[in-house]
Amino acid sequence: MALIEVEQLRKEFTRPVRPTGRLAALRSLLAREYRTVAAVDGVSFKVEAGEMVGYLGPNGAGKSTTLKMLTGILVPSAGRIEVGGLAPHRRRVEHVRRIGVVFGQRTQLWWDLPTVESFELLRHVYRIPAERYRANMRRYGDLLDLGPFLETPVRQLSLGQRMRADLAAALLHDPAILFLDEPTIGLDVVARERIRGFLAEINRERGVTVILTTHDLNDIMRLCQRVVLIDHGRVIYDGALEALRARYGRWRTLVVDLADPAADPCVPGAELLRREGPRAWLRFDRETVTAASLIAAVAARCPVRDLTVEEPEIEDVVRRIYENGIA
Repeated sequence: MALIEVEQLRKEFTRPVRPTGRLAALRSLLAREYRTVAAVDGVSFKVEAGEMVGYLGPNGAGKSTTLKMLTGILVPSAGRIEVGGLAPHRRRVEHVRRIGVVFGQRTQLWWDLPTVESFELLRHVYRIPAERYRANMRRYGDLLDLGPFLETPVRQLSLGQRMRADLAAALLHDPAILFLDEPTIGLDVVARERIRGFLAEINRERGVTVILTTHDLNDIMRLCQRVVLIDHGRVIYDGALEALRARYGRWRTLVVDLADPAADPCVPGAELLRREGPRAWLRFDRETVTAASLIAAVAARCPVRDLTVEEPEIEDVVRRIYENGIA
């Protein structure tokens, strides 16, 4: 049995219809009209213990709604959820003791208290044994460099410091599962890399299962081997990240440094994207042309000083799927 099982999950919201025109506006005063919108529409997937899964989709696709049902915040309209054998919305108290949650734009820390006092309060909320609490504080303090701001009120923390503190707070009680919604939003490069390194470490060291929603695909590339893509409330891809790149990232780029800047490197099977002095970028379809044959053709046409083959960026792969659909 998988640690997380989601089957035909659906969540509907009822929203008022905004009237258009004077007559419609008058009618709405007497009888307001409503329409039902499915934010999540038949989503199914399973997650095994110890996996790190990227849950991706454009704004409004249903990512955060799914996460809120998995954590027990929202009640599903239909379908089945089991997390560690529990239905989150039916057994909330027991469920929240077994999970950690971080929402990038919210905090579970007490705003006006020093950070360490928030941790102490959470120790009592979760009834964490003193020795276990001290051990976790030492470990997370080292990994996340919490020491310099433990005595600082939460409201005075930088965004990066607050996110590190929120991650530690979510893991103090040793949850088996960590749900993350945009954990690196708004952070600088250094703060993002520290958080990514921390997540990789706790997954490797403690086997924590992680479900991550993010708009920063570098988070996914750094942490996840599997991705679930969702669009308009439905799963459109569930599988390995590299398989997604191989299947939908057909276009590769050959970057050529020419010995003669005036030489023409264009050969059949490749498209010249741009040139900057002696350097040229040639795009080719991996399904019809091999890198080896293209390199041989270019080298036979003009002298080459150096060359590299660039793989498609995952951002481009995902963008093309959302723009053109999935086959």
